[in-house]
Amino acid sequence: METLRDTAFGKLVRLATHYRWMQYPEEQDPSVWTEYLKTENKEEETTTSTAETENESPDDLEACGIYTVMSQASTRTRRMSSVSTIRAPEQSLVISWRGPDDPENPQNWSTKKKFFVSCLIWLLTFAIYVGSAIYTPGIPGVQAQFGVSSVAGTLGLTLFVVGYGIGSAYDMVPIIRNSNDRPKPNIRLDTIRIRLLQLRRHLRQKLRHASCLPILTGFIGSPALATGAASMGDIWSPRIRDYMIGVWGMFAISAPVLGPMLGGFASSAKGWTWTIWQLMWVSAFAFVLLFFGLPETFAPNILARRARRVRRITGNSGYMSESEIEIKEIKPVDVVFEALVRPFQLCFAEPIVLLLNLYIALIYGILYIWFEAFPIIFEEIHGFNPGESGLAFMGILVSTCCLTIPGYFYWKWKYQSKYFDKDGNIAPEWQMPPACVGAFALPISLFWFGWTGNFASVHWIVPIIASMLFAVGGCLIFNCIFCYLAHAYPRYAASVLAGNDFLRSSFGAGFPLFASAMFHNLGVGWACTLLGCLTVLFVPFPFILLYRGRRIRLASKYARHDI
Repeated sequence: METLRDTAFGKLVRLATHYRWMQYPEEQDPSVWTEYLKTENKEEETTTSTAETENESPDDLEACGIYTVMSQASTRTRRMSSVSTIRAPEQSLVISWRGPDDPENPQNWSTKKKFFVSCLIWLLTFAIYVGSAIYTPGIPGVQAQFGVSSVAGTLGLTLFVVGYGIGSAYDMVPIIRNSNDRPKPNIRLDTIRIRLLQLRRHLRQKLRHASCLPILTGFIGSPALATGAASMGDIWSPRIRDYMIGVWGMFAISAPVLGPMLGGFASSAKGWTWTIWQLMWVSAFAFVLLFFGLPETFAPNILARRARRVRRITGNSGYMSESEIEIKEIKPVDVVFEALVRPFQLCFAEPIVLLLNLYIALIYGILYIWFEAFPIIFEEIHGFNPGESGLAFMGILVSTCCLTIPGYFYWKWKYQSKYFDKDGNIAPEWQMPPACVGAFALPISLFWFGWTGNFASVHWIVPIIASMLFAVGGCLIFNCIFCYLAHAYPRYAASVLAGNDFLRSSFGAGFPLFASAMFHNLGVGWACTLLGCLTVLFVPFPFILLYRGRRIRLASKYARHDI
């Protein structure tokens, strides 16, 4: 009942019954809310110098929401003044947890509930990412129906990726809400918008209309992509968090891999518009489950809702959560700077971040180029139909789910765990050993895939095996770099990852536009050789970070220096 009460459905029931149904403990027994109270008997004054703020450890940010734009803005507000004074009101009444075992704290949820909520987030991530590739097999149908070039036909894929790239960066901008425990637009309601836009796109018979809607669909579906990994951190302990983020990443990779297979059979049987119907069905299924099953996972928001309920019960506006008090202290200009300027500052002015972001963006772009290469190899050279060509992507899926991720988890459990200190911290550089393996796997896979897929005399299973090696490289590099950035830049993690998402999506959107011409003009072998040579340039970077990364990190004013 507690889980259902915190879902979108539960909020609507509470609103419709004027909070008489699905009540919280403090609403059932008004005396309970006093257990949430953290009373300050005197005015607190905290004076922090600029130097002290600069040397603040990441753990000090936990109170203001670690890994969030708001915590960055809070730090910036204090740092902009030589002496910053933050005053709590006299007799400040702070609403907090009921104790260390408060059942509403996501960290205290049962393992079954955590796993159930994680599965819903993984499903939503899959439903959004599958839309980026499910349209690909229908591109020839778009070209035939509208009489356009392959570049124009590819716009559906490109604009969808552009949409969720822009949207993911936009979703990092915090919105200060003024609701009174009422349902608000969130990732559950985004699935409704996706379904409506996809229906409209299916019914449109003009290319300009069919091409402009994907960018809106991607934009609206982006919250799950921007906050999925953060949601894993909300509910799982630091020791388990990396594993759950790895599983989340597995779904993010599996979706675009399965998309061409699903879309291929649909477009062969019913035409290109049926690829859009499939996405609608997946979105509808995800919406129903999330509407009835997904609760809030962000602890500061849970406490802010609790404080609103206490204010409604007592009629006293002085009861506030710590996050609400913090928001009052933050200057709006600092929020705007951290949300819109800082990601680009770190992405392009911080050498480590720039190089790692370019590495991931290149891999991501190559992955979307493959959406064009597979039909050329398996349909034009080996004579597969679109559905069978989509099945060729299963090599990447099998390698990701059955080989790479389990192997990566085993390494973390067996070897990396030895380097954690008693506080659960680890040097960011110890995230990179698997990436050293992946750096070699990528170019080998591309050379192997190109020169075995280029000839009809070579059995079709050989390039599929080569694609499995690409999954090894891509998954290991993605997971290692994401973990490295989050551990090396904890105070600016939101901005670093937002910049990464924007750059990665830009490559993923742009590369498919020239993919078909590149593979046809250069040939599959030489085109893959060119891509393989680009990945060879990045092979030294994981090794440099592993063996010299600490020295480089200590020279940065943004990176963590205490480990």
